Amino acid sequence: IFSIVVFGSIVNECYVNKDSQHPELLCIFNENESACSYGIAVGLIAFFGCIFFFVVDLYFQQISSVKDRKRAVLLDLGFSGFVAFLWFVAFCFLANQWQRTTLTRGFSQGADAARAAITFSFFSIIIWVVLALRALQRYRLGTDMSLFATEQFGTDPSASYPGYPGGSGVESTETYQSPPFTETLEPNPKGYQVPAY
Repeated sequence: IFSIVVFGSIVNECYVNKDSQHPELLCIFNENESACSYGIAVGLIAFFGCIFFFVVDLYFQQISSVKDRKRAVLLDLGFSGFVAFLWFVAFCFLANQWQRTTLTRGFSQGADAARAAITFSFFSIIIWVVLALRALQRYRLGTDMSLFATEQFGTDPSASYPGYPGGSGVESTETYQSPPFTETLEPNPKGYQVPAY
């Protein structure tokens, strides 16, 4: 949602006319086109990344390969850290360019949108750092294989571990008895000579 606010406010209200004599649209952030383009690009990358990883989370339990699950978690961790860094750069860049902006009459109409883009890019840093930490925690939990081998466990956290499927779970009271010997032991079996010492 924050990425939609950032790139939406930049696209809708951060391109304004400086005054009535200049009809072309200029970026409100110190007339620096790079600032607006960077904010839009990071917002779109974060938005589409969120959609992708939301779908991965939905289908995560259906991924049967342990290696594929591990790759998905590592990809989530790497992407979250990378996007948190992009948002940090966006916040610094937009705030710096906004500080250098001289507000003319034309630029003042997009000032609220520019402040919203800066504010929500700061909030996005926090959100993506939290997502990266969540992915790191998920990866660490996966080292004990409970994350990657959940199909044998019940979905209820209070459910007990299922018993061995072949047994009834009730211990038998019968004891094992060997069958009686059918032949008696001879002191010297046939064909065997006891050596004399």
